[in-house]
Amino acid sequence: MAREKSWKLLLGLRIFAFMATLAAAIVMALNKETKTLVVATIGTIPIKASLTAKFQHAPAFVFFVIANVMVSFHNLFMIVLQIFNRKPEIKCFNLLSVAILDMLNATLASAGANAAAFMAELGKNGNKHAKWNKICDQFAIYCDHGSGALIAAFIGLILMLIIAAVSISRLLIHSNKSAAATSSNT
Repeated sequence: MAREKSWKLLLGLRIFAFMATLAAAIVMALNKETKTLVVATIGTIPIKASLTAKFQHAPAFVFFVIANVMVSFHNLFMIVLQIFNRKPEIKCFNLLSVAILDMLNATLASAGANAAAFMAELGKNGNKHAKWNKICDQFAIYCDHGSGALIAAFIGLILMLIIAAVSISRLLIHSNKSAAATSSNT
């Protein structure tokens, strides 16, 4: 009964984490805005330039997309394994492998989301000491889409942390049962 509950819980969490991280990757990967801005004035004639803000312009956003795609694929793979291998022979090594992979993916999701959050903060507020101007006042749609992607990524991160905790608790329960069975046989 408890195994069935944890199986359903993990499956549900993985599906939501998959959707959140995939949504974050797609929204950020499609994030682009072009504006025509006045960059200078010669006499009374304004000089205009078309400027484009794309996620590819910031390595942190590229890493964000790659990290979220990798976490999405991990969750999709684990969902498929869970659905098609409903009654696996539980071995401590399998549970350990899943727990380690879940922790690594939670770490990857955290790294991607935090790198993108740093760049988003820089885009919103700039950096007066480094003389980096803020861009969100010029590219509002770009920044709004980036914010949406960040929200989805942090939701995915929270879900991945819960998944990792559930995986570790399943491993702990199984190892305690194995230890109890071994000590009762001796």
